[in-house]
Amino acid sequence: MTTREYAFVPLFEKFIAYSYKGKRLKADGNRIKPQTVDNYMYVLRYLREYEAEYGLLLRIKVMSNKNKRMFHAEHNYWKKFYLQFTNFMYQKKDCYDNYVGTVIKTIRIFFNFLNKDMGIPTGAFYKNFYICREDVPIVTLMPEQLQFLINDTKFKEQLTKSLQKAQDIFVFGCTVALRVSDLFAIKFTDVEHIGAYYYLPVKTIKTGVAVRIKLPAYAIAIIEKFRAGSRGRKTIFPPVPRTRFNNQLKTISEMAGWINDMGRLRTKRGIQIKSTSQVNNGIYRFCDLVSSHTMRRTAITTMLMLGMKEHVVRKISGHTESSKSFYRYVNLVQSYLDNEVDEVFNKLVEVV
Repeated sequence: MTTREYAFVPLFEKFIAYSYKGKRLKADGNRIKPQTVDNYMYVLRYLREYEAEYGLLLRIKVMSNKNKRMFHAEHNYWKKFYLQFTNFMYQKKDCYDNYVGTVIKTIRIFFNFLNKDMGIPTGAFYKNFYICREDVPIVTLMPEQLQFLINDTKFKEQLTKSLQKAQDIFVFGCTVALRVSDLFAIKFTDVEHIGAYYYLPVKTIKTGVAVRIKLPAYAIAIIEKFRAGSRGRKTIFPPVPRTRFNNQLKTISEMAGWINDMGRLRTKRGIQIKSTSQVNNGIYRFCDLVSSHTMRRTAITTMLMLGMKEHVVRKISGHTESSKSFYRYVNLVQSYLDNEVDEVFNKLVEVV
């Protein structure tokens, strides 16, 4: 029996390099998106930190012959890795189920790469790496909140110039339903002027779906405002660090008075726990949960709430007919409609 070993991290680095250079492709033959490779880099960082934390070097052991003793040894090795690494993510990095699940999913993809692309038979132990998921509540603006940001000039005048720019980007994002990466990649030359109307034809980075969106007057005004201060920049919106942009949105939302208590329970290994955030003694307000992701969620829910047909919204958002994430928006809209119906019937009871 011959036994060979490979260091885990150098193989993972090769996995990233192959993905970045196009040597590793998706199942449909397309290249791996740069955003996906960026996510792989985060996983690599966690793996290195994990090795440093526990003073070990992960390895991949390959057996040329079947051996029951070696099989059980490897089974126990990778079982211990999964439990120890996920504990590291939960306890040391304070991550929740969704993010840990995303990291584990990447590691499973890496093992598939070793077996299928590199010809390194690792065994199927990685298939026991469970991918945790949690149903995180969707935080969106109601139509009246979005109308407030669009129309209330007195409120906007209270903001600093930096916050005014952030609000404009936020309003635009809450209108066009694009993913954040697509939103900040839009160029001035992407906007089409046809007759009296303006359109934004884009191909989403994540799905590659072609979308053409007719722009309302206030969105066009935002584009022209950024064009005036672009100084030769090709993209409509200047690059903004995500953390800074999210903090700006939270500040704007707080100044708008959206401070109602939302609470928030997250899950670790499927068990609900209170978030460890120190914000307001661990109690989340609406403004604390607003982020760049709120833009796309708000645009989709607004379209549905105001009567746009589902298949049209899916066309704009790039969701497929079977998309589970899309129907989370539909469920949110249903609860909104239920509240409106209850309000009407309660008034009828009061009259009687």
